Amino acid sequence: MATASSAPVLPISNTKTTDAATTTTITADTQQTITGVGPTPALRSFINRISDTVQSGLSNRRPWSELVDRSAFSKPESVSDATLRIRKNYSYFRTNYLSLLAVVLAFSLITNPFSLILLIGLLAAWLFLYLFRPSDPPLVLFGRQFSERETLGVLLLSTIVVIFLTSVGSVLVSALMIGLAIVCTHAAFRVPEDLFLDDQESPATGFLSFLAGAAPTSGPAAVSARV
Repeated sequence: MATASSAPVLPISNTKTTDAATTTTITADTQQTITGVGPTPALRSFINRISDTVQSGLSNRRPWSELVDRSAFSKPESVSDATLRIRKNYSYFRTNYLSLLAVVLAFSLITNPFSLILLIGLLAAWLFLYLFRPSDPPLVLFGRQFSERETLGVLLLSTIVVIFLTSVGSVLVSALMIGLAIVCTHAAFRVPEDLFLDDQESPATGFLSFLAGAAPTSGPAAVSARV
């Protein structure tokens, strides 16, 4: 008599190991979301915009050899002539001049490390405690919970103290004055007749496009991060 066929044997997988790995991944992602570890989407967008703006601005800079061409320098005939030269040279060497200002500002801050540390701390406080921090959960420091209005008030007060009651303000103003003096002197004595000036060029290109477009772009991003 034929024997009854045995039931088919099903493959057994290690479900405990798979479930444990899945649970660990979910727990890690949840913990990262709760604790806010890692940059927020608004902060990543802000950083990417800065990087793109800097790269675009540097790609539009003029050759430095044109900036220091000795044969193109002469004394302006009058104040109006110097003003006209400054306007034309700024339109042509805009990115180069802004780069010079940035170098002078960076050199001034590097030679004043205390001011540099204070300024970096202030900028970091604005970025991570207000602009790119989600409103939920609320800010808790030293065991005390701060509302959005209180956080903004503390940051504004800290900014006033750092800028006007420390050496940061004097360092920034001195660096900007020196940089502007260098730029205006060069632009006033640089003859712009050999420069190809494009009248259709937008007044806010390069680094200035970041100043013009950062506020409307980063503003909604910061607001969406709080919703």
